[in-house]
Amino acid sequence: MAATAEERGTAQRRGARGKTALVTGASGGIGYELARLFARDGYDLVVVARNEEKLAQLARDFGEQFGVSVKVIAKDLAEPAAPEEVFAELQREALPIDVLVNNAGYATYGLFWEIDLRTELQMIQVNVAALTHLTKLFLPGMLERGGGKILNLASTAAFQPGPLMAAYYATKAYVLSLSEALANELRGTGVTVTALCPGPTRSGFQERAGMEDSRLVRGAIMDARTVALAGYRGLMRNKTVVIPGWGNRLLALAPRLTPRDLVTRFVRRAQERVG
Repeated sequence: MAATAEERGTAQRRGARGKTALVTGASGGIGYELARLFARDGYDLVVVARNEEKLAQLARDFGEQFGVSVKVIAKDLAEPAAPEEVFAELQREALPIDVLVNNAGYATYGLFWEIDLRTELQMIQVNVAALTHLTKLFLPGMLERGGGKILNLASTAAFQPGPLMAAYYATKAYVLSLSEALANELRGTGVTVTALCPGPTRSGFQERAGMEDSRLVRGAIMDARTVALAGYRGLMRNKTVVIPGWGNRLLALAPRLTPRDLVTRFVRRAQERVG
């Protein structure tokens, strides 16, 4: 007799006991929801973000609700030394990481030459350099143990240029390309890499980028919990690329079938402010 969904979930939770997932950007949005899913299924957590107070509340809530251990590391991944500091702290505690979730990231919005240079470079540090650095640090241990999973947060932005968010779109193209290449290199090792590519998602992302009035995020868009669940399921099924929602899948496919200049003009129109 086939196992029920509840039985499969129970088996998954038992199998996760003793395993640890590290989630960056866990204080809110997709990162928070991903951390909740891992805790639900019995993974202990290491949560990383700038806001120590929010992380501490997460640790209390998930510890009580799911009975898992949650280690809080308050770090700003815009600081180049932060990934090494996170890794060193876990090495001192001899705490292996079975799942690495590179979720931390943010966007800048506006004409490229008008955006503050320091802000743009810090975004690249978080979205690209820290993600690469953490993967470099934690991947060797996974290979030595013969198993592990890496989830990188990309975006449907990875599939085309993005006027008014030029550098942000470029960072997500990097994340997608890196993830697909690593997934290929790691075949047969027991370690998998998944790129989660959501479209616009209801979270604090838009406010931080200052793009609440952009056409792109007006109207009905996906919520963080739905996106996280799609990414989590794809990760557990060893999928290389996960694009939540049929509409987002069509948006990702369209650039392959449409002249590049037309795609770029369409994206520019979508990202302009309403009115």
